[in-house]
Amino acid sequence: MTATGPAKATAGESNSGAAAPFPWDEVMAVGLGVLRLTPEAFWTMTPRELASVIAPKRARPPAPSARDLSEMMRRFPDPRGP
Repeated sequence: MTATGPAKATAGESNSGAAAPFPWDEVMAVGLGVLRLTPEAFWTMTPRELASVIAPKRARPPAPSARDLSEMMRRFPDPRGP
């Protein structure tokens, strides 16, 4: 317990400090149900591969505008052939 209330558990921990069991039901539901992976594909994935397909897509910076692209092409021209 902290001064402001009960301590929050971190990922993989319960409030008692013990490791929480792995959420197999939820992971299998996402992998086999939502992503529609075959059982073979699901069970051969590494945890990192599975996490990368489950995680939300990272935001990408916007593409340069036509004006910005023209300016970059003027400032940094491609070399001409021989």
